[in-house]
Amino acid sequence: MSSENKAVLESANAAITAGDTEGFLAHCTEDIVWTAVGEMTLNGKDAVREWMADAYATPPKFSVTRLIGEDDYVTALGEITSRDDNGRPVPNLYCDVWRFRDGRMAELKAFVIPTK
Repeated sequence: MSSENKAVLESANAAITAGDTEGFLAHCTEDIVWTAVGEMTLNGKDAVREWMADAYATPPKFSVTRLIGEDDYVTALGEITSRDDNGRPVPNLYCDVWRFRDGRMAELKAFVIPTK
């Protein structure tokens, strides 16, 4: 199961990089719970869609340095650069812990640390 889940996450990540929010959301459950630890929790696809429309208006650049899968979980470690309100790059390290249900991403706990 973990290899299939890794493939789903890789496809979802490719959609984000391409600016394809709906392509990303196609890999999510309707009731996805997206938590940026210490910042916010989004409940459901509509909330994630709305957040991505603003936060990922310019698609982030990121690289995954390690994918670790076990049972219904995939952990991605890497670097991500998004843009601030003034368009300046904001580099971060991240660790995303994804829980899958029935082959779709159902829950995210994202740990993001600025590298400035």
